[in-house]
Amino acid sequence: MLEAKDLIRATLDTGRALMRIPKDDGQPRTAPVETPVLIPIRSLGVNHRGRIAKHLLALSPQDRYLRFGYAAQDSHIERYVAGLDFDRDEIFGIYNRKLQLLAVAHLAYSIDAEFQSCAEFGVSVSAAARGRHYGTRLFERAAMHARNDGVNLMFIHALSENSTMLNIARNAGARVERDGSESEAFLYLPRPTLDSRLTELVEEQLAQTDYRIKLQAKQFWRILTNIQKMRRNLNGDSAAH
Repeated sequence: MLEAKDLIRATLDTGRALMRIPKDDGQPRTAPVETPVLIPIRSLGVNHRGRIAKHLLALSPQDRYLRFGYAAQDSHIERYVAGLDFDRDEIFGIYNRKLQLLAVAHLAYSIDAEFQSCAEFGVSVSAAARGRHYGTRLFERAAMHARNDGVNLMFIHALSENSTMLNIARNAGARVERDGSESEAFLYLPRPTLDSRLTELVEEQLAQTDYRIKLQAKQFWRILTNIQKMRRNLNGDSAAH
């Protein structure tokens, strides 16, 4: 049974981690502390299927090849998206302010009863969003969710030439095994803790709030644009008379 002070301490630690606030160690600081930017990553549901398809279809042939391990055509991607099981698996995404999906991760749970505690990770990032560590953040987010969901082993099956994906796995502590043109990375996950559960809960809530704000902003600008068009049309009609 958790005591109140333990819950409060875990909540405070989670808040510091999410807001990236350094703990006060009592030492004077001569330079500002570099704080990483929090990237809102939200879980995607079935209502996001169309945007997922749009994101994947916009990938270049080379990016499709690295993501799926073969030269995926539009029909292959459409079939893949149509077959996504949002009840069984977890899909994570990063949206920009225009509500365009910049990156998508798929955490696929094993359907084999013998490997129920295993999950496979796959990710894609739009070309315009490269260099922002979105792949790394999505991997960390998926690993945290898998850990909290009782998964013991997360793995990646990738082409050996996909050095970016394999490096993300290596940096997370995964063991990478190469077999010719293909490689597999295995990451053993620790058991969930109160801190890991609270961190995921707060991160998801922040991402959901960020998405709603972006959605409201997009709707506002759409309404404003329509009003401006109506005004121009009215002014044009008045000038004609």
